[in-house]
Amino acid sequence: MTISGLPDAISVSLATHGRPGVAIAAMQPSEYTAALIQVLQNRIAWAQGADALEVGSGSGVVLAALGMLGATSLCGVEIEPTGIAAAVGLMIEVDRPAELHHGSIWEPVIGRRFDLIAANLPHFPMPRQPFGKRLPSWSSGGPDGRGLLNAFLAGLPEHLAPGGRAIITHNAFVDLAQTRDILAEHSLALRIALTVLVHIPREKLDLMTSEILRAEEGRSIHRYGPYAFANMHVVEIAEPAALV
Repeated sequence: MTISGLPDAISVSLATHGRPGVAIAAMQPSEYTAALIQVLQNRIAWAQGADALEVGSGSGVVLAALGMLGATSLCGVEIEPTGIAAAVGLMIEVDRPAELHHGSIWEPVIGRRFDLIAANLPHFPMPRQPFGKRLPSWSSGGPDGRGLLNAFLAGLPEHLAPGGRAIITHNAFVDLAQTRDILAEHSLALRIALTVLVHIPREKLDLMTSEILRAEEGRSIHRYGPYAFANMHVVEIAEPAALV
């Protein structure tokens, strides 16, 4: 187990003992994670033999899935020390070696390229603040939801190996056309691999940027009495020829 970016004492303790026991409720996998893993399971050839990276690795469960699907190497980047702790414990439990880096988006892997890049980034259009038991970094994507998404897209071309692909979650109410345009500037394209309905708790919906909520109700956001659901895509990104 390789851990970087944390204080040395914490890194040694985690690598030696795999102690993920603090505040792990904040790192529990979500419906988004489940959908991402479902797509990876349905396209197992993407993972087999791949040098794989997850940006925003959280609990480490997607990395674990990639390893069990046949990825040759596993690398995770996570901003929350709690996530690193959770991922260390999980990697030890499933007996999969991994590099785990404490840092933001691409910073810990500058100059490196990967065959398969997965990301389930916070991109809900809301202020940066805690939600329930979740940390601020769990859902908050800024007013338009694109605070981290755009940074991820901008750095993606420099980190995809030739012939590589990325697989990410993307809320339908966060302008998929804009994402498509950003990728086109870098000679990349996207294809929707899966669309699912995800539940949006009332208290989270109340935090959503009002302009986006008004525009998307009845389109990508659907209410049934007190309950609200939204369309969420799992998106494949690659060179256009690979998506034909």
